[in-house]
Amino acid sequence: MSITSVEEFYNEIHLPFPEGFKKEIGHFNVFEIDEFIRGLREKNSMPYNRRAYYKISLILGKNRAEYADKVIDIEENALLFATPLIPYHYVPQDADQSGHFCVFTPDFMLKSKTGVSLDDLPIFRPDGFPIFKLSDENVEELKAIFKKMHREIVSDYAYKYDLLRNYVLELIHFGQKLQPATALYSSHNAAARVSSLFLELLERQFPIDTPHQKLSLRTAKDYADRLSVHVNHLNKVLKDNTGKTTTEIIGSRVTQEAKILLRQTDWHVSEIAYSLGFEEVAHFSNFFKRHTSISPAQFRA
Repeated sequence: MSITSVEEFYNEIHLPFPEGFKKEIGHFNVFEIDEFIRGLREKNSMPYNRRAYYKISLILGKNRAEYADKVIDIEENALLFATPLIPYHYVPQDADQSGHFCVFTPDFMLKSKTGVSLDDLPIFRPDGFPIFKLSDENVEELKAIFKKMHREIVSDYAYKYDLLRNYVLELIHFGQKLQPATALYSSHNAAARVSSLFLELLERQFPIDTPHQKLSLRTAKDYADRLSVHVNHLNKVLKDNTGKTTTEIIGSRVTQEAKILLRQTDWHVSEIAYSLGFEEVAHFSNFFKRHTSISPAQFRA
């Protein structure tokens, strides 16, 4: 799964990267949602992937948010927190969209005098629930914070970025005092989504085109870490949905690719073993024989 950089984010929304911000340590900017939506219309929705920046969004409108293993229908107003650790996107469900969001890189908050580490905060934990339903009163309070951000970002005040860091922290603490929108969370949809994302991620590892290509994800833990779920949770979800464990599914797909490479290439068995993530040919041979009852050489003969 790719990671979207800050520069790529500006390309997504068809806005030029603000060169002036490069003079600062880290990066921060604030936008109105309708400006963002206009930029995305040609792509229909923002891509589902990880990003190299944090994002805090005040969303006013009907949306569907997909965040790691969670699928949340936003019927009206919500506050959404996104971290570089977790893939996500949200899809507008109607044309009436408004609100605000800010983006900032990890380096931007390193200069905060509070010493706060964002990834240590509950709201940015991978196993957290980062979407919060809002009352009308909440919306007005959050609009006021974003309004201050919009005003400050274009000011010539020498210490404006210190102020902006304080506004970011104000949004974070505002969110942490709210109750997460768990009522909007569908565990059934989430389980199905985890299965779908796992299978999609598995298939992206293939085909193996050259002997120098090597599987980047090989174990159940590799996939769980990439999907930001616990390996036991991933295993349970796949067992419930497919009747097979994570390791069984991975093993079956690796065996399938091994058969293709043995039959359709002239690569040495050691090259095939390496490309499929085995450091030793003996380990690959034992794996292949366990799944097919014959050795790689016998299969190729």
